[in-house]
Amino acid sequence: MPIKKSSEKDVRRTARRRVRNVAVVSRLRSAVKKVREAKNPEEARKLYVSAVSLLDKAAARSYIHANSAARSKARLALAIAKLSPKG
Repeated sequence: MPIKKSSEKDVRRTARRRVRNVAVVSRLRSAVKKVREAKNPEEARKLYVSAVSLLDKAAARSYIHANSAARSKARLALAIAKLSPKG
C-alpha cells in the first residue's frame, strides 16, 4: 500500500485508466473479430469502416501504437480482398 497521499491518488488514477483502456481495447478486438468472421464482402466492408474508425481513434489517443493500428487495417483490408470474387 502506498504511504504518501500522492501515491494513493496515483493508484486510484491508474485503476480508472486501466478500466478505460481495457474497455477501449476490448471494443477494438471485437470490431476486428467481426470483420474477420464476416461471410460476404459487403458485410465485411461495412464492418471494416467502423473497425478502421475505432483503430484510428485508439491510435490517436495512444491506446494502441499507430503502427499497430496501421498493421491491423492492412491485414483486415487483405482479408476482405480475399473474400471478394476475382474478376
